[in-house]
Amino acid sequence: MIELILSQGRIADRKNGTIEGALLTAKAIEQTYGVTAMSHGIPEPAKIDDWTDSLAQADATLRGLSETVESGLKDGKLPVMVANTCSASLATLPIVARELPDAVVLWIDAHGDFNTPDTTDSGYLGGMVVAAACGLWDSGHGSGLKAEQVLIVGGRDIDPQEARLLDEHRVRVLPPQPYLMDKVISNVGNRPVWIHIDWDVLEPGYIPADYTVPGGLLPDDIRLLLSRLAPQIRGLEIAEYHAGNDTSGKRDPVVEILKTISPVLGQQTIG
Repeated sequence: MIELILSQGRIADRKNGTIEGALLTAKAIEQTYGVTAMSHGIPEPAKIDDWTDSLAQADATLRGLSETVESGLKDGKLPVMVANTCSASLATLPIVARELPDAVVLWIDAHGDFNTPDTTDSGYLGGMVVAAACGLWDSGHGSGLKAEQVLIVGGRDIDPQEARLLDEHRVRVLPPQPYLMDKVISNVGNRPVWIHIDWDVLEPGYIPADYTVPGGLLPDDIRLLLSRLAPQIRGLEIAEYHAGNDTSGKRDPVVEILKTISPVLGQQTIG
């Protein structure tokens, strides 16, 4: 059964459009699958600030997301979080570590998000999420995730110091390459899976996102992976769709999103 969760508070958003993107996506899921989203946070304008300020501003939103994900897992539901930014995962990954200690976390993202306050050049909270969950720095929202549980899929824009930390902690990174999805399946094995998707992992032009990088995956790559892993998936979170930033005019991004994640949503009963 789906537990649809919507993030609507600013969580380090540096550009307007991601909060709206999350709302549009959640509404489409509601209409398509007959489920009602539990929403957390009040929209506020984007701004460029240091991680210390954005973390403090997001505190209530993050705590609400954390509580809802935890209760969903304990009730045997499948949490599906539609988030504005990857920073929302500060709330979810520590819960995954506690409630699903054997799970593999597939961080499907063009970036590693494994910086710390000591290594970040940008001061951007979203670039430090996985490192916080793995205990490299204290976000105030928990940790407990083991580095060996994490598999970064599609990563191809990683800072030098971040790469050093990933190597030091033996976090597996699989950049776009031939037979990528077969390699992911091999790494996962029979273990349960928690999936995070930042839409910048895609080749630019499919789903508008900030911080896009050429040489990405295709939506069908992800859809096929989700289809193959569907029985093992224990949670899904999607982030960083920037509404109003679509310049291609070729496709409806929300339709593309729902098509991509349909193997997860389509197998669930609705309560």
